[in-house]
Amino acid sequence: MAEPDYIDEDNPELIRPQKLINPVKSSRNHQDLHRELRMNQKRGLAPQNKPELQKVMERRKRDQVIKQQKEEEAQKKKSDLEIELLKRQQKLEQLELEKQKIQEEQENAPEFVKVKGNLRRTAQESAGAQDS
Repeated sequence: MAEPDYIDEDNPELIRPQKLINPVKSSRNHQDLHRELRMNQKRGLAPQNKPELQKVMERRKRDQVIKQQKEEEAQKKKSDLEIELLKRQQKLEQLELEKQKIQEEQENAPEFVKVKGNLRRTAQESAGAQDS
């Protein structure tokens, strides 16, 4: 990182920036605790007692997971009405797909097949009209 320009100048009117001291890191208690944690880490020992905050956070996370699982179970349990509605919806979608397939087949059919179908219909209609 490049150093700023004002450091090179010897202007006494400028206030020089200083690094702030972290009161937590400078406290003797924190240094002792940190030294002890480093030693335990080297030995492979985990701290025996978890801090209260960590316990609370773990409990919250566990409760959240349980709540989420209950919600998922509630969504999985569908009523008979919902199941029947889903079945009907699937049947309607299937019928719609079949109609689209038939329509596409008719559109892709050669011209003579279409004319033959029209002739049959007109012949059946005229036969039905004569019988009545």
